[in-house]
Amino acid sequence: MLFYGPPGLGKTCLAHIIATEIGVNIKTTSGPAIERTGDLAAILTNLRKHDILFIDEIHRLNRSVEEILYPALEDYALDIIIGKGPGAKSLRLNLPRFTLIGATTRYAMLSPPLRDRFGSVFRLDFYDTASLEQIIKRSARILQVEAQEDGLKEIAKRARGTPRVANRLLKRVRDYAQVVADGIITQQVTKEALEKLGVDLIGLDEVDHKVLHTIIEKFNGGPVGLDTISASISEEADTITDVYEPFLMQLGFLERTPRGRVATKLAYEHLRLEFNKSSQQKLI
Repeated sequence: MLFYGPPGLGKTCLAHIIATEIGVNIKTTSGPAIERTGDLAAILTNLRKHDILFIDEIHRLNRSVEEILYPALEDYALDIIIGKGPGAKSLRLNLPRFTLIGATTRYAMLSPPLRDRFGSVFRLDFYDTASLEQIIKRSARILQVEAQEDGLKEIAKRARGTPRVANRLLKRVRDYAQVVADGIITQQVTKEALEKLGVDLIGLDEVDHKVLHTIIEKFNGGPVGLDTISASISEEADTITDVYEPFLMQLGFLERTPRGRVATKLAYEHLRLEFNKSSQQKLI
């Protein structure tokens, strides 16, 4: 099985839920952690029958490691080369039947041979406000925080459709409430806390505002290249692509074009800036 989508949507959590539901053990690792074929061989030979192997960021697997994984997925066997040169021998080890669950934020970066070997591929999308509210209600109970419904709803609205962000904001609002409001999370306390954190009414943070203001004020609304934006705000291009752009594009604030990124009219309206269509360079 393969789960893909933006970070923080619960791919790892979902893998653990599957393991719990079918009553088996789950071994967790990540693509960057498996540097050599011997690392993967050690993991595979320690699996028991019906175990789940979960590989996070599977698109970052070394290509030589991938080659070892193919026979393991197809034939439940592991081909190992012993020795070097003319005396080298190939040894095939039988593996117990196991389930591989992969997770990635970059589906397109998976090599086609590996991607095609997954029988089930699922895309995780951003959550709606009602779902996020249920998630942080549960989190508030776990944290033993007294929270009013309006306060939790305010957090859910600003959580960028991402449970990880919602839980992070809940903890920061809890900290603020413990200092100024006897630990009770109300709507007013939430608004004050998130304002101090630089999170606006729809969940945009300081970097989101930097990206939009850079495109609009420095480059007349675009189009402007990703590397130029990255250099202008001193942020990694991959971070902008993976963390900030998906939400801005979902809101309709940003467009990707062949010539670069363009801020839309909705972005101008949200930032309360005058939209002058003629100031944007004509798109080809």
